Amino acid sequence: MASKELLLRIYHTMNQIRLFEEAALHLFEENKLRGSVHLYIGEEAIAASAISLLRDTDYITSTHRGHGHGIAKSNDLKKAMAELMGKETGFCRGRGGSMHIADLDKGNLGANAIVGGGLPIAVGGGLALKMKGTDRVCVTFFGDGASNQGTFHESINLASVWKLPVIFVCENNGFGISVPVKQSTSVVNISDRAQGYGIPGETVDGNDVIALLEVFEKAIARGRAGEGPTLIECKTYRWKGHWTGDPEVYRTREEVAAWVEKCPIKRLNDYLLEQGIATENELNGIRATAASEVEEAVDFAINSPDPDPATVMDDVFCEMQGGVSR
Repeated sequence: MASKELLLRIYHTMNQIRLFEEAALHLFEENKLRGSVHLYIGEEAIAASAISLLRDTDYITSTHRGHGHGIAKSNDLKKAMAELMGKETGFCRGRGGSMHIADLDKGNLGANAIVGGGLPIAVGGGLALKMKGTDRVCVTFFGDGASNQGTFHESINLASVWKLPVIFVCENNGFGISVPVKQSTSVVNISDRAQGYGIPGETVDGNDVIALLEVFEKAIARGRAGEGPTLIECKTYRWKGHWTGDPEVYRTREEVAAWVEKCPIKRLNDYLLEQGIATENELNGIRATAASEVEEAVDFAINSPDPDPATVMDDVFCEMQGGVSR
């Protein structure tokens, strides 16, 4: 059974992500955050649970809907919000924006705006970890739409052949932009595709932290032991549109409302209370702390400087000295 400390840490992270995303949406609507954002609201349990079991030295790769992954891995809301707002104090000095957050110091190899683009990067990371003889792992997050990309099949195949410590986590939120999974995907459970590559595959309720921890613990232990990759499908739902300007004509309000009732944060909240793991006062305190942290992150980002135009070419090219990059 998961410890109280772990469950409360996950609960805190989930609230951080939810409130961060709501703040990002408000900033976008106020025209203070340029460009669209792809929100993770409704899917918080997956990133918070999986990454709670990782070390700083373990790797992740992320997607265009990657704020939650980045927050769970780095726990630095200030840098995350500054990056979304294109500020010099962001993770990537404002160059990455919403869809390209990376933090190599904490093992985040980066979010990726290309559907399925993070999968081969994760395989490269997994290969590096294996060649170094470590017991570290790489978790790659991707959506249901990416499971139909060539990179998905090529990456899992190579990871299986070489027994790489990569955990493939499909966040199946029901839609590839506006296309329902049942109209685009040949199998009911995306995890069934693991059979074609000779690796374990599991489908789990993506809103159930307890179930997620059980599946992730097993997959991570397998990777650390050198037994190869695992494919995990987390069935969940995004409450908001594909992006902040999505008219959402492809689904009904009733469908969204039904999934809101399955809120992963409320579900964990109720579990912690029912099991006597935490009190209402403890959980209220955690929510208040997360709200304060997000508020501080917004203030930090708004008051941070824009990048100096004179540095626009920094980090664009790899300069060479004597044939060696520096």
